[in-house]
Amino acid sequence: MSPPPDKPAALGRVKQSRVGTLLLATAVITAAVVLFVFNPATAGFYPFCPLHRLTGLLCPGCGALRAIHELLHGNVVAAFHLNALLVLSLPVLAAVAARLFYLRIRGQPVSFGISGGVFWTGFVIAVLFGIFRNF
Repeated sequence: MSPPPDKPAALGRVKQSRVGTLLLATAVITAAVVLFVFNPATAGFYPFCPLHRLTGLLCPGCGALRAIHELLHGNVVAAFHLNALLVLSLPVLAAVAARLFYLRIRGQPVSFGISGGVFWTGFVIAVLFGIFRNF
């Protein structure tokens, strides 16, 4: 028979998990507030895309910050024009986040791993989007 689990150690892991979740939520809310208040099209402190700066081509992520800014202001059509891939992927990302949150509150193991098929499908979609948005 194995010895009973160490309760103080288990409680410490739960507290660390809650602190990590709280820190992540705080970071996401802070980023959303900054993006809501400061327009990436006019504020100079946001990062730039090195591919766009060097070649003038738009990568799959170009316009994502501006699109999120527009979404936070309720401008879905403007956000879609800035980065359609981001806008279309938000429901999927929300579903994944909800599932991870559900697993976490149920105390079940949370895994961020994705299968090879899902990874490569997403990669191909991003590459094709990056190619076609430059035509």
